[in-house]
This record gives sequence, C-alpha cells and structure tokens, in this order.
Amino acid sequence: MASSHGRGLVHLAAALDQPAAYDALPYVEAARLAERGGLDFVTLDDTLARPGLDALAVLSRVASATGRIGLVPTVASTHPELFPAQAAVATLDRVSRGRAGWRIDRETGEVADVAARLWDGREGDTEIGDMPNGGPRPPHGHPVRVVDATDEPARRTAARYADVALVRAASAAQAAAERDQLHAMAAGFGRRPEELRVLAGLLVDLGDGEHAAAPGHGGGGPRQTAQGPLYRGGPVDLAALIATWHGEGVVDGFHLTPAEPLRDLERLVNGTVALLQHRGLFRTFYPGSTLREHLDLAVPAHRCG
Repeated sequence: MASSHGRGLVHLAAALDQPAAYDALPYVEAARLAERGGLDFVTLDDTLARPGLDALAVLSRVASATGRIGLVPTVASTHPELFPAQAAVATLDRVSRGRAGWRIDRETGEVADVAARLWDGREGDTEIGDMPNGGPRPPHGHPVRVVDATDEPARRTAARYADVALVRAASAAQAAAERDQLHAMAAGFGRRPEELRVLAGLLVDLGDGEHAAAPGHGGGGPRQTAQGPLYRGGPVDLAALIATWHGEGVVDGFHLTPAEPLRDLERLVNGTVALLQHRGLFRTFYPGSTLREHLDLAVPAHRCG
C-alpha cells in the first residue's frame, strides 16, 4: 500500500543530537551525511551539553553547509519567548531557502497557531526590521511544524496544528492505531487527514549484527523501552522493517534517533537507505529544494492580507 498522500515513497528523518559535542562542526558533518542519504530532515533538541550554542544557532551554521536537507530545531516556545523564537525560525527558513521546520516543545499548539497567524498576516517580502513583534512571513508560508504526539494533549496539538506528527510504536498494528486516531482527530478539527504526515519514532542501535538474538530486535521488530521503541540489529533488518511498515500503509515514514550518533547514522545512510533506494522505496535525489517539497506539503495560504 502506498502512503496516505499517494507518493509511494517513505519519508525518513534523523536526530542529530550528540551529547558529547560542544561546537557546531560534528553537527555539520552529520547533517552532510544525512543529506548525502537524501533524508527529508534532521532534528536537534536543545541541551546543556552545548554551552553557548542552542539548536537554532547550530542549525543556522548547518544551513550554510548544506543545500537540500530540512532543518528542524526544538524551539522553546513559552509566551515571553514567542516572538523571538518565531523570528529566529523565520530567519532560519530564509537563510536555508525554505528548509526550516520547528519542533514544538509544549503540549498546547496555541504558540504555533499564534506564530502562524503572525506569518500569515504579513507579506513575504516584509523585512524583520519592519516588524516590532516578530519575523516576516517565510517565503514558503511558514516553517514545517513537528509535534511529538506521544500523550493525549500532544496528540490533540498534532492533529490540530502539526504538519508532521511523531508517534512511538513498537509494532505495525500500534503504529496504524496511532495514525488512525490522529487522522480522525485532524478531521474533527476540520483538516484533511492527508495534510498530516505521521512518522514512527524509533531509537536505532545498529551496533549488533543482522538478526540479533534478543527477542523483539532485528527481524522481530522494535522492543519497548523506557526511552521509547528501540530497534537493535543491523541495517538490512532495519530496511526490512521500514519497508514492511511502509508497505502496510501504517506510517508515512520514520524519525530515527541513533543510539551512537556517528556510527549509527553512517550505517543508516550507507546500509539501510541504500537498500531502500535499491528497492525503489526512497529517493535517490532531491526533486525539490524545500522541506515542504520533500514532504509533499502545500504552501499554506495567507489567512489575511
């Protein structure tokens, strides 16, 4: 079965988080590797392990060193920080030429909606200096909104506001149930369900060989852990899992968090992605240049003016 929005190709994203990294260079190198693999986007959370460099600052540097891959930082979005955050994300979208998203870190989507209304109420060529309370409307509507839809309040936020929802599922059946619920809730908010991309979030440990012995790993699928569903095995088995879930139509793609960042991302790109490309399930090149194009998402219309 093809994906719900009819493109037939799986969407893939990866987390760039590296707790031991203290400057932007390791993230630049990892993002370039992910881009070489054709991934839709990379995410980066804020962490105290990067003194002086938050996720937006790191990905702003990554933007100048990459040309196609989407860049999705987690952005603190409390009310006092709303306008600076909105302006910073809009700036990232401009410097990356439409490749920015933002991962909303609150259970309520009010912040994202307010930011969208600010962007939608401004013309695309308005300069930041002309706007006292935020950045201009990005050239591609507004940055892609990503929400971790793990708990009930977050699912409501994702169904109402998100472009991409991340779900945690240890089986294809669980993923299908999560996606069906999100689609039903999105329809209840007056949205078309096919406007929402649902990606299964997996921790991946590619340090073991194929067909790892531990039950629930390798060819047996992910195992539920306190950190979320964990896949442990080799790149070949991971490609088979991705192909199976996608073929059953239970998700639009996967957001993968490497257990060991550099090792697992390299094995993901050179092993799993290469196999999916060989099977015609994943792109071999970027047909577009923006994150919305990668995800086959329409540019939002202005709500006003």
